[in-house]
Amino acid sequence: MKGKIVKGIAGFYYVNVAESGLYECKAKGIFRKEKIKPLVGDEVEIEILDETAGTGNLERILPRKNELIRPAVANIDQALVIFAVTDPKPHFHLLDRFLVMMERKEIPVVLCFNKKDIAKPREAAALGEIYKACGYPVILTSALTMENLEGIREALRGKTTAVAGPSGVGKSSLINLLQPEARMETGSISRKIARGKHTTRHSELIYIEEGSYIMDTPGFSSLYVNDFGEEDLKMYFREFVPFEGRCRFNGCSHVHEPGCAVKAAVEDGQIHRSRYENYLEMYRELKEKKKY
Repeated sequence: MKGKIVKGIAGFYYVNVAESGLYECKAKGIFRKEKIKPLVGDEVEIEILDETAGTGNLERILPRKNELIRPAVANIDQALVIFAVTDPKPHFHLLDRFLVMMERKEIPVVLCFNKKDIAKPREAAALGEIYKACGYPVILTSALTMENLEGIREALRGKTTAVAGPSGVGKSSLINLLQPEARMETGSISRKIARGKHTTRHSELIYIEEGSYIMDTPGFSSLYVNDFGEEDLKMYFREFVPFEGRCRFNGCSHVHEPGCAVKAAVEDGQIHRSRYENYLEMYRELKEKKKY
């Protein structure tokens, strides 16, 4: 039977089969032998072991449209990345690393800045402008007042979306507003694994409405961009693209060369300085890694 992995906990994979419901499955030894890890979102073939108990074995993972390592999910249409406007203050370097990862995978991103209700209006607007100028859709919202919740629903409509962001930004609160049953599900899972909190510890596919699913993923506090060379990094900063080919030197890295159009754009305010500084930090990190 064919189905979709909607949840994975401690070596068990919960597979939803459209015709007959949810099955708790174990992955066959061949997956471990070949170092293949099933992911939430995978389309799979399963063997039913006990129809009454709802148990089975994972037989095969069907070809993936895409996959991410962190968050560990597959077959997504887009990512909704949530940061807080304040409390905690947004970690721009972490956000830009996430955006580079998504650009590399060619996965569209919608940005959501939560906790608008406790931020200064100018503070929230400035955040939005940085990333709108890069071409990313930006939603400013408040889980507490439910402001712009419909904007999030519209962004999710008809898509499978990975929801990601660091802990403490209100990600779980927004998900529970979008799908109230998610809190009950998270609570039962937490008791089962003795966590005692509603903090997400695993990736999970949650139904929102017909054709719309979200993948709630564990919060992250660090991301490593290290699977490509420093010379490729500039391709993943959208706002650099209009200036490519306008530098004095072909193949300009936008780091140390004179006559660089990107550096001039930073000075003119056409490219936000925080984005450029994060580019420099990632560039140096990748270059240093190459030495070893």
